Amino acid sequence: MDKELISNGKIKKLQPETLMTGYGYKPEWSEGAVKCPIFQTSTFVFENAKDGKEFFEMAHGVREPGKHGAGLIYSRINNPDLEILEDRLTIWDNAEACAVFDSGMAAISTTVLEFFKPGDVLLSSEPIYGGTEHLFEVVLAKFGIQTINFGVQHTKQQIIEMVERAGAADKLRMIFFETPANPTNCLIDIEMCVDIAKHFSTKEHKVLTALDNTFLGPVYQHPIKHGVDLVLYSATKYIGGHSDVVAGACLGPKELINRIKSLRVALGSMASPLTGWLLMRSLETLKMRMSTSVQSAQEIAEWLSTHPKIEKVLYLGLLNEGDPQYAIYKKQCLSPGAMISFIIKGDEQASFRFLDSLKMVKLAVSLGGTESLAEHPAAMTHSAVEPHKRKEFGITDNLLRLSVGVEAAEDIIWDLDQALSQI
Repeated sequence: MDKELISNGKIKKLQPETLMTGYGYKPEWSEGAVKCPIFQTSTFVFENAKDGKEFFEMAHGVREPGKHGAGLIYSRINNPDLEILEDRLTIWDNAEACAVFDSGMAAISTTVLEFFKPGDVLLSSEPIYGGTEHLFEVVLAKFGIQTINFGVQHTKQQIIEMVERAGAADKLRMIFFETPANPTNCLIDIEMCVDIAKHFSTKEHKVLTALDNTFLGPVYQHPIKHGVDLVLYSATKYIGGHSDVVAGACLGPKELINRIKSLRVALGSMASPLTGWLLMRSLETLKMRMSTSVQSAQEIAEWLSTHPKIEKVLYLGLLNEGDPQYAIYKKQCLSPGAMISFIIKGDEQASFRFLDSLKMVKLAVSLGGTESLAEHPAAMTHSAVEPHKRKEFGITDNLLRLSVGVEAAEDIIWDLDQALSQI
């Protein structure tokens, strides 16, 4: 399937949800199979030695890829399932290229390691996923890479001054941020981060921007449109969508993605053929699944906001025009998404009692699957974050996170209500 179809001299540009059913694959490549098969193989046979030489030259960037792309060599380097998936993933974000990994953290770590060396500085938003924070604060620190943090409360000028006071103006290499933030749903202004990167960029060194778009993307937020260089996903979540595969992705300009892919080959962090096939399957229903979850999430958030045992609901769909976050939301988000965080009236014991009383909603980490999942960020996904930081970010002992699935909203509400009645 191509991006455009022609009939009677007229061109029809296909929509992303249509392209998810076949873009990048031709049935004649695989005995007429309507769906791309799983190319479960470690290595590929060369027709002749000359092809083998040329394929390796393509892989090493010495030779330009042919009309049908780089030749197949070995599944750590390339594989049809991976390549077709990567082509398909570029559609929603309107990206030039994509690299798929065996986890979201593999995508983030490989991307960051490609662009940093000892002595460099990373500027990161907070709060952020606990695994990402551990990578930045603990792992990168071992390699002499400093991380400076900023929050939703900081203005553009304040962030610039933070970097300058730290003596990092000429060492800054990347601004990494997560919006909406996990688990508070706080929004970071994308265009502000792009402007800060431009401020510190020079002719010799361009400061890159990298955004973790897992909570809203790829359907409901398109960071590249707002000037972001690299967009990252835990493809385990909405892209995979069925809680049966772990994967990650990074999208951006070909020049940057080719560098990331080169390191991916060296680290061996690429996704498997089966993972590629599973994600292609899931992409076909991505918009439908997300649309259903968002519709239910809005109804559930509104219900929670009126419950007497709920102190506060953190959901983008409840922002009002008087909130400074509302302007950011309208500028860069196409939907409030399906992630709800809420604060109950109680402590950790009450939170655990609520979670243990759920009958249909699953008590589990992760998000974006067809089933609804609830967890306790302070004790689970963000437990590695230092206590004083959790308090600063509002990740309290009575904060709970809910990923709304595709079940009937009335059933989810019934379960939440009966569990709340136990505290």
